[in-house]
Amino acid sequence: MKLHPQVAASLAARPRPTQEQIATDPMAQLLATRAAMEAAVDRECGPPAPVAEVSDVDANGVPCRLYVPAPGAPVLLYLHGGGWATGSVETVDRLCRRIAAGSGCAILSVGYRLAPEHPHPAAIEDAEAALGWLRATAPGVDTTRLAVGGDSAGAQLATVVARRQRDAGTPLAYQVLINPCLDPTMSSASFAEFGELGVEATAAALFWTLFVPDAGDRLSPDVAPLTADLAGMPPTLILTAEYDVLRDEGERYGDLLLAAGVPTVVVRYLGVNHGWARKLALFDAAGPAADQVAAGLRAALA
Repeated sequence: MKLHPQVAASLAARPRPTQEQIATDPMAQLLATRAAMEAAVDRECGPPAPVAEVSDVDANGVPCRLYVPAPGAPVLLYLHGGGWATGSVETVDRLCRRIAAGSGCAILSVGYRLAPEHPHPAAIEDAEAALGWLRATAPGVDTTRLAVGGDSAGAQLATVVARRQRDAGTPLAYQVLINPCLDPTMSSASFAEFGELGVEATAAALFWTLFVPDAGDRLSPDVAPLTADLAGMPPTLILTAEYDVLRDEGERYGDLLLAAGVPTVVVRYLGVNHGWARKLALFDAAGPAADQVAAGLRAALA
């Protein structure tokens, strides 16, 4: 397979642990991956774009970062990727800044608890606690206009939060899902085809195990959104990547939303692999992806 040069450069920029290393000492490799992601932010994601107000806040006990481009802005609750076990508000800081600046929308980026120290449902509990804080407490923003979004594992959390809010009678206005990780069976054709390009099959299986140790619990809609009743979900934007193991499950979710009558836009970005959207310094497509998210938010929350 001939890769886009930027995919090859991205893979070379931060070498991943081998399958043998993961199998030998998974926790040591996980801790190393967390540290490597943090250390690579400037190199992969570029300099921070200015936003009028950026502050680290305590949202009902959950550490979060709040970006407010202007007083009275609508709000996006954002959940970072990283297999529910890596990533942080730092690893998506540049992406959140660009979306906030481009959309005029405030963003609450959630530092939810990570597996395996805190397995499911800790991350969902933290996301909902942060959302509750937004609605009750957040200063200077318009919480009558709320959206939810995330990338990879964070997109899984985002769409679960959206469905649970629908069920609670407090629906959200919009959801943004970037490279969503939605199928614990990992059975799609793209998983077999692209398992060495950013998310290896062994690593993905480990992340699911760390997040939900009991395989029987992975059948729940709170874990596997492809199994959920999707009628009445908020209008949705889904971005997938050509060379991503998660491509097919994200696009299948879009088909299911459309079949349920949910206004949905699905866009496949060509020549990119998993995690491209936050790597603004490595991928030419990352900026347009962030800008597309910003445009969707402007239209949905105007």
